[in-house]
Amino acid sequence: MFRLDDERALLQTVDFFPPIVDDPRWFGRIAAANALSDVYAMGGRPVTALNLVGWPKALDIELLGEVLAGGLDKIVEAGAALCGGHSVVDQEVKYGLSVTGIVGVSSYWRNSGAQEGDVLLLTKPLGMGPVSTAIKKGEIDDAATQRAMAQMATLNRDAAEAVADCDVHAATDVTGFGLMGHGCEMADGAGLTLRIRAAAAPVIDVAVELAERGVVSGAPKRGRAHLGDRVSVGASVPEALATVFFDAETSGGLMLAVPERASEDVARRLRDAGTLAAAAFGQFTARDAAAVVVE
Repeated sequence: MFRLDDERALLQTVDFFPPIVDDPRWFGRIAAANALSDVYAMGGRPVTALNLVGWPKALDIELLGEVLAGGLDKIVEAGAALCGGHSVVDQEVKYGLSVTGIVGVSSYWRNSGAQEGDVLLLTKPLGMGPVSTAIKKGEIDDAATQRAMAQMATLNRDAAEAVADCDVHAATDVTGFGLMGHGCEMADGAGLTLRIRAAAAPVIDVAVELAERGVVSGAPKRGRAHLGDRVSVGASVPEALATVFFDAETSGGLMLAVPERASEDVARRLRDAGTLAAAAFGQFTARDAAAVVVE
């Protein structure tokens, strides 16, 4: 965040990655929505974007046009302006955005501001890790693929706007570090412990089924090793569900820490805005041995 004056601050973010779906236009939409999400996760409004592209020489340039068109779909939907970009020859396709946003100095959301007693809500269901792995392996049907692509391409704009005037103490979006990684960030930043009610977490049914079959990426194993004893998972939590929690998300929802007294109002606002989830499933408590406890 760069402060412009007493009222406004500039936000600058960047994110890009290789394709997670075969359809080039959907890939562009998903990558753009993911990059724009960083601004929404700070309570801001995207104003400009720059394309970032890595493209192999041998690959049809018309496919790149589809990727960029998909990205533009989401930039326009966000109300931002595409101001150009940069491309390089690469061995692997990569696409994303550098996004500039504006946020009010007094309304900027940090990921470290949770307070003891705050309730945690999530605005999109979890499970894109196993689902995107299944898409790559061809182990999921077309209908489920379409639903997953639509979810990943959904902007977090409506969720952010719905609670813009609420008392949001902390926020982040759930992306590459998964629920457990981003949960640890929020808890450690606040010096608290995040207690998650596993059964209350919004999760796509097919994601748990895929995890039960072992259709997952390497992210859960890496996440468990990296986070170690910072995360405690109760014995009653199904292993497949825990795997989903550790897996990476692509263009996930916003995690919002709000006072318990305001949590019902925040959930109602999210539902009224049509967000894909509006689930309260965790609470911040006094610091325990672990940063995140899943029960």
